Amino acid sequence: MMTKAVIINGSNSKNSRVTAIHEKVENHFITQGIVVHSNYVHELPAADLLTANFASKEIQAENKWIEEADIIVVLTPIYKASYTGILKTYLDLLPQKALLGKTILPIAIGGSIGHLLALEYALKPVLSVLGATSITHSVYIVDKQIIRLDEGGFAIEEEAISRLEAELAQLKQVLIVN
Repeated sequence: MMTKAVIINGSNSKNSRVTAIHEKVENHFITQGIVVHSNYVHELPAADLLTANFASKEIQAENKWIEEADIIVVLTPIYKASYTGILKTYLDLLPQKALLGKTILPIAIGGSIGHLLALEYALKPVLSVLGATSITHSVYIVDKQIIRLDEGGFAIEEEAISRLEAELAQLKQVLIVN
């Protein structure tokens, strides 16, 4: 049986440092033979997100990916000491126990180390309410560790890459145990 992963990207743009991490995670999964689906929340219909339209075909399609996934990566920038509002609007549209039996990896990119606990105190409780019981250690990356290159794209500092790769390797162990 194929392992499936979904990356929920709570950024408001594909042209952000979050995308550099998203691509790193996506490439890791692909090299591991994991089927990966990317949900760029900002590309979902805004009206459906804002009006909590559970009947939306686009929302239902994304929720189906979540239902079938083994691994869920929740990726967000930190704004105003919390994960993004656009991410919350999507999480609110997930069925009550949508994350039950899934392995969850929360990843955040923030302006300073001072926002590190936003994952623990803001995001993880919401994930738990959605049924998540297997949440790995969060990965928090300070945005200055992701350098925007003049020719386009990004370079990620080795220290951040090694912490990210350590948690991605843990995912494999968690899946074997479960």
